[in-house]
Amino acid sequence: MLLPETIEREYRFKLALRMGLPIFGLVFALILHTFISSQENLNSSFYIGSIVVLAFSIYFIFHLIYSGFDTKITDNISKVFTRDYLYKYLKKELNSNKDYTLILISCDNINEINNRYGIKSGDKVLYEIVIWINKYLKSKGISNFPIGHIKGGDFIIGLKGKSSEYRTILELMSLKSDEFKIDDIEVIISSAINDTSFSNDLEYMIENLFELQDLNKNQKKFLNENKDINPNELESYIINAIKQKSFIVMNQDVFNKDNRVVIKEYFVKLKALNSKTIHQKSYMKILDKLRLMPEYDYMVLEKSIQNCDVNGDYIFAINISPTSIRNYTFLTKVKELLLNNKHIINRVMFILYEKEYYSHLDRYNEKLKSLRLLGVKIVIDKVGANHSSFIYMRELEVDAIRMDGIYTKEIERSKYKNMLDGFILMAKSNDIKVWMKMIENKDNYNKIKSLNVDYFQGKYLAPLEKVYEN
Repeated sequence: MLLPETIEREYRFKLALRMGLPIFGLVFALILHTFISSQENLNSSFYIGSIVVLAFSIYFIFHLIYSGFDTKITDNISKVFTRDYLYKYLKKELNSNKDYTLILISCDNINEINNRYGIKSGDKVLYEIVIWINKYLKSKGISNFPIGHIKGGDFIIGLKGKSSEYRTILELMSLKSDEFKIDDIEVIISSAINDTSFSNDLEYMIENLFELQDLNKNQKKFLNENKDINPNELESYIINAIKQKSFIVMNQDVFNKDNRVVIKEYFVKLKALNSKTIHQKSYMKILDKLRLMPEYDYMVLEKSIQNCDVNGDYIFAINISPTSIRNYTFLTKVKELLLNNKHIINRVMFILYEKEYYSHLDRYNEKLKSLRLLGVKIVIDKVGANHSSFIYMRELEVDAIRMDGIYTKEIERSKYKNMLDGFILMAKSNDIKVWMKMIENKDNYNKIKSLNVDYFQGKYLAPLEKVYEN
């Protein structure tokens, strides 16, 4: 048992003892008074009964008080429902209401607030956000609604009815949040909304809220490629596609400064039983959740090698999950696959991206080195999009970096152009090649070509081409 658990048990016992002692005293006093005042009329059954009643009352009261601590309803900081209690509450609501809406409200910069202003200020911000939400919804005639703290700065609200009834209210709330401050601390709020028309499964609904929120943050229109597939069936479709190796492989040419094709990047869509395609944005998180990512990555790599032109001189690039690279079984199988296919030596490129930073960099770097010894080239993707990509560029031994697409889209803005120049300078000083993607027009292409960039990719230069389907 961990020390915090031991101390908590001791605390519960002492508190139960303090709360129970007055009751035990009253029971004991009652028995003692009866004994003194009616001693001559008492028989042995009274003594036995008294002892049994006293013992059971002690046990029962202790049990009630002690076990009562197991049910925590409200969060200590924000004073809303805890996650566990909220889930129980919302599951009952979903069972009793055909139409039900969930809203996600998040403080996106809570970590920054904690680091800059202190944890107490962060706690106050979370509490004030709840007060602000409650006040705003009350002004719209909505009260006594369940709200719970899920994690970090994330809160879930449950409302009866369809999401269409609340979408305008949420949009107005988002507009009001643009100037939201607490003690001169700027608070960045984001939100998402869905309802039971998406799914009746609470966990799916909440996962979808975070997906919608991510898309909204990136200012992308949410395109639900699989809206006809019930979320409860999506997992089984994905598992079946992996087992049956039912998928589509497409590639896109990547050019060098001389306009020669030097890389072909491979993309994959899974196929469901009804022949509908399942796009990456829909299945990647589920693969992680089901621990199927290494199996998926190996399947894609194996099929890409089989479809690689034996006589070609281009490099074929594949997006591989870093968690797969760090998986011993996957890494062993990949090395064996490479050694058994001599024609692809020095022609394989792994594109790696992960949002969360992996701290054991020495161990990670050793695995990448072992792949590079077999001729695999390593690319860090979406550089400049988040902190982890910059750390990987700095700490890992890689062959190339691929800049985030925002630097292509915003190439005309001096701020982005200056940052891009800085990344290119850092890369070149470490003998790392630079790859730009999402080149959509001639103007973009000409501006990027004037920079010290090695690889160029986008719809303007080459379309996607199907190379395999099963």
